[in-house]
Amino acid sequence: MVYHNLKALIKGIRACKTVADERALIKQESAAIRASFREEDSYARHNNVAKLLYIHMLGSEAHFGQMECLKLVASPRFGDKRLGYLGIMLLLDESQEVLTLVTNSLKNDMNHTNMYAVGLALCTFADIASEEMSRDLANEIEKLLGSSNTYIRKKAALCALRVVKKVPDLADHFISKAKNLLADRNHGVLLTAITLVTEMCQTDPACLEEFRNAVPLLVRHLKALVTTGYSPEHDVSGITDPFLQVKILRLLRLLGRGDAQASETMNDILAQVATNTESSKNVGNSILYETVMTVLEIEADSGLRVMAINILGKFLSNRDNNIRYVALNTLNKVVSIDTNAVQRHRNIILDCLRDGDISIRRRALELSYALINESNVRVLIRELLAFLEVADDEFKLGMTTQICLAAERFAPNKRWHIDTVLRVLKLAGNFVREEILSAFIRLVAYTPELQGYTASKLYTALRSDISQESLTLAATWVIGEYSEILLEGGLVDEDQAKPVTDAELIELLVSTLDSPYANYLTRQFVMTAITKISARPTTSAPQQERIQTILASYTTSPELEIQQRAVEFANLFNLGEIRAGVLERMPAPELKQTVIGVVSENKPVGSVQPSKDGDLLGDEIPSAATTNGPTGASALQNNQDLLAEIFGSSSTSSAPTPGPSAPAPKSTVDDILGLFDSTPAAPVGAASLTQTALPTSPPMQAAATAFALPQTETASPQPAAPRLTAYPAYDKNELRISLTPQTSPQRPGVVNILARFQVTGSTPATALNFQAAVPKSQQLQMLPMSNPDINPGAVETQQMRVIAPAGVSPGF
Repeated sequence: MVYHNLKALIKGIRACKTVADERALIKQESAAIRASFREEDSYARHNNVAKLLYIHMLGSEAHFGQMECLKLVASPRFGDKRLGYLGIMLLLDESQEVLTLVTNSLKNDMNHTNMYAVGLALCTFADIASEEMSRDLANEIEKLLGSSNTYIRKKAALCALRVVKKVPDLADHFISKAKNLLADRNHGVLLTAITLVTEMCQTDPACLEEFRNAVPLLVRHLKALVTTGYSPEHDVSGITDPFLQVKILRLLRLLGRGDAQASETMNDILAQVATNTESSKNVGNSILYETVMTVLEIEADSGLRVMAINILGKFLSNRDNNIRYVALNTLNKVVSIDTNAVQRHRNIILDCLRDGDISIRRRALELSYALINESNVRVLIRELLAFLEVADDEFKLGMTTQICLAAERFAPNKRWHIDTVLRVLKLAGNFVREEILSAFIRLVAYTPELQGYTASKLYTALRSDISQESLTLAATWVIGEYSEILLEGGLVDEDQAKPVTDAELIELLVSTLDSPYANYLTRQFVMTAITKISARPTTSAPQQERIQTILASYTTSPELEIQQRAVEFANLFNLGEIRAGVLERMPAPELKQTVIGVVSENKPVGSVQPSKDGDLLGDEIPSAATTNGPTGASALQNNQDLLAEIFGSSSTSSAPTPGPSAPAPKSTVDDILGLFDSTPAAPVGAASLTQTALPTSPPMQAAATAFALPQTETASPQPAAPRLTAYPAYDKNELRISLTPQTSPQRPGVVNILARFQVTGSTPATALNFQAAVPKSQQLQMLPMSNPDINPGAVETQQMRVIAPAGVSPGF
């Protein structure tokens, strides 16, 4: 059955009872339409194309009607043109070859006497124009921008927008006409003109200078929209043309960015918009949000910025979660601009941590981290710890890291710092990074006055809960190291000190071995801890025997690491005095880096830079040694002094002595040379809990005895440092390179080399890449250059190390 018009086809398709019937009908009708096209029946072409477009909308093939659409466009009848252009927009896109045939039709209709025919051509161009078509018809579009008809000007502006997007080079053609359009009184023309100008400014920054003169004009437009009364034609929820207001604000944001004069011109109107816009409905909130973004991006005065942030704070109390999310997300971006203004809304931000929407909680958390500073660290950390107690598991890893970072940076005192980390370990011990645990142990080691307090707190916490892995590891390590302090002083964190026996201490540690939460790392820590406790004078003989029995039971453990430790620790009981030296208290770890330097987060913690002088666990790493030698302007500057100058070592840097195990004082030069030969600090893990694992052979026992001798407070005399000689390696093209080798008797076969780079002329050297090679029998290690760009008068360095196999001396 052949359907004569679109209405009959729709009725027939709706009458189909199954999908198969519908497909069969469409297939039959498509065949009839093809046949009619071949007959060149111009009378039926209109109906056939209409039916074909409906078939296309149903998802069936209709590409064979593309040429018929072009024929309809060439028809003088407006109805045929309208249907033809609709078919072109539906059946063609900018990648079709047939599109080249449409260009001439579009050009003819753009010059048509009927404005609606011109509008059809402009609509089609704006929808499907390709780069080639944009170049061909750009002059026609430019001409229509100056039309006296507002209907045509509006559509021509949208076509110009398409041209600018496809061919940015043609933006210059529309600058003068776009300026004229900005003065148009018609809201539709003004809306499209501002959209065009915004795109031109974003595509080509050079256009910004062309349109900055239009800022007063845009301000007048915006003021008219804000102060005008009720206008039924443009009113949306009581606000006059909010779409145009938003477009103007976005353009002002572009024009005012980085320009103080333009920003000054728009300051008053922005304040007026922010004050007079109703915020009870989303229409007003959208305008307020755009106003805030504009204020924050232009060169606005501080009062206007504070008002903008207060608007965002008001958004936080809105019941709509979308508005609250937008406010939190925006505050996260601007907190670095004006932290004090955001701090005023701290309570509302903290309330968002209890929101049911997980995205709100996540944004509120990020903002809370950025608000932490020295004055509010106690309040904010307390709120974050309260949230950590009920937070989802996906939040806990990031929260524990950020809380500990903030505590390290802004802690008012060491005891508060320790209490905070202890609280984190209790609440989320299974979600604590290894770096956080390492930093906590380093903090305890460098705070001897709080070691008994920390051991007491950890002992009590471990008795209450052994399910948190990091808490168990920290408690095991601290109790193992400082068990004598705990046994002598008791639980010092209570009102009255409660004594603790060595049997209770060992029983608690051994109970963790058999718990379902114990893993291989926990067992390693526990075995090391009880072995250390056995070497303390406060441990009774029965408990030492018990520890020896426990270690013997693990010498046949199926876990190789556990078995190895048990065998080594059990052999220590047969070595008498050597055991005390091997198992003595660990010296404080070397302060090479803190947790802030190890853990990298997407967003830094805190809103201000720390300024704690002398804080060992702060951001700045102090020198590991003190210097006592006199300094003076008349001192002769040798190669060692040059090295000290290169590395920026201070002649007065010092670090507090942590206790009897503090290293002996060294000179500044020794510190500098130590950069070449020093070994990194051992990580706080299972393998570093003892100083050495003693082998059983007598020669190795003697070596271990020498290694385990405790450090004394008396500084041993330092031998005179060898004089370093710099060898010229390259001196051409205004670049001088010298190599300074240094060897150590303690490490034969290793040569540390410092390369120094200096520009001898006035032209800086950029992107310098220094390479070296050694024989295959040797190994070369090279660190990156301090700076690949060398300015005149500056000295850049690069460290290298050459390692030769045993028996081979590396030459230089």
